[in-house]
Amino acid sequence: MSDVRRLAHQVMLGSFSGPVIPDWLAQSYADGLAGICLYGANLDAEGDVTELAQAVRALDPTAVLTLDEEGGDVTRLHMRHGSPYPGNAALGIRDDVQATQVVAAAIGAELAAAGIWLNLAPSADINSDPRNPVIGTRSFGQDPALVARHTSAYVAGLASQGVAACIKHFPGHGDTVTDSHIGLPHVSAPADVVRSRELVPFVANLDAASIMTSHVVLEAFDADQPATLSRAVLTDLLRKELGYAGVIVSDALDMAGASAIHGIGGAAVLSLAAGADLLCLGPEPTDQPSLITEAVDAVCRAVEEGHLDIGRLSDAAERVEALRTAWASFAPRADAAEVIADGRALSVEVAAAITATAPRFTGPATVLRINTGTNPAVGPTSWGQLDLGGTTIDLVPAALEGTPSFTGEVAIVVRRVDAVPEVSDWVQRQLADNPRAVLIELGWPSPALDDHDQVVRTYGSAAVLTDALGAALRAER
Repeated sequence: MSDVRRLAHQVMLGSFSGPVIPDWLAQSYADGLAGICLYGANLDAEGDVTELAQAVRALDPTAVLTLDEEGGDVTRLHMRHGSPYPGNAALGIRDDVQATQVVAAAIGAELAAAGIWLNLAPSADINSDPRNPVIGTRSFGQDPALVARHTSAYVAGLASQGVAACIKHFPGHGDTVTDSHIGLPHVSAPADVVRSRELVPFVANLDAASIMTSHVVLEAFDADQPATLSRAVLTDLLRKELGYAGVIVSDALDMAGASAIHGIGGAAVLSLAAGADLLCLGPEPTDQPSLITEAVDAVCRAVEEGHLDIGRLSDAAERVEALRTAWASFAPRADAAEVIADGRALSVEVAAAITATAPRFTGPATVLRINTGTNPAVGPTSWGQLDLGGTTIDLVPAALEGTPSFTGEVAIVVRRVDAVPEVSDWVQRQLADNPRAVLIELGWPSPALDDHDQVVRTYGSAAVLTDALGAALRAER
């Protein structure tokens, strides 16, 4: 194998589908593959990723092993049953940085027990636009200073358990109405607004081990390319102007915002040239490492043809190797069980405080769950499991027209009620027709909900939040 090909492997973060380690992984590690990112598709029927993660780590304890464990809506450790930890929005509403650090430490302890030493979290995005389809409750809030201090607390909590953070999505994904998994978002805010809003949490955390890019076009800095592929954003802004010295991780290049035009190989070359160091490729679509091979081939070809400087590739590989050297040789802390117990107990307290003002039902209530969909970052996570002693009915948005209003005590459970106009219209009618109906908004609450008294905002769909809400709604029975 040529030196260039090995260097190319050393900047690739691969993945695979299913709960079984593929035969090709050992050889890819031997070829120099930087590491593996686990996704929801890697969970087995019981939803336990720990055993798989430990087996992957055993193949090469020095390799990067990572996943998205934000807590709240985005969870891999607790995908089947919902997270026992509130997500960023709920922690932001609480605004207790010590609580955020304790919760993050518990998440870090669980990751460490699985052998995972890099967490693709927290989201440091400012949720500037409440219509945002991909950030929402993954954000600590709309105030840059609040987001900055909670991001710092989260990073410290993970680090206390030997787990490195990857702050995302630079330079910010909160002021968008397009999901970069399926399209290419644009932000038209002037540079001074981006600097005083989106960049604040990143500037406050430039000592973080890694920062993840966004597939978002920040028109004030680069009107043509998304941040992941933009030298103006990654090198000129993040490296030179802000002075960031850690590892720049690309968001998954299989997302449409990065590879719809250029393909995986083209996106890999452009991202490296822009200044990224570790390329997250997304799950392999077959039982062979086709994405890894395509990306490596493209990088080697670009170096050979002079489109990618070998020095830039070497620099990226060196940064990744430094990250591995600094973090991979950790061991779970002796007090991990206590840290997890403290984090879960505090999570229950946070959830109870958020749901304390919910109205009380006097008897068994009907639960109407309306699934308005979610984004791939959240995936098929358990949501809205609310036990109020009555019947639970799942309603399909497309079939709401003609569905009569329900009577009696009713809890309408929705994530982002305004995401689907038909759902919003039907819920408005239900609330108007039935004064005993209550809307449970699990997503980022729309300002339009401020006009209604019959609304409970949980700031996320984590199991700990819905469990607390259920207890609050049943309190006076």
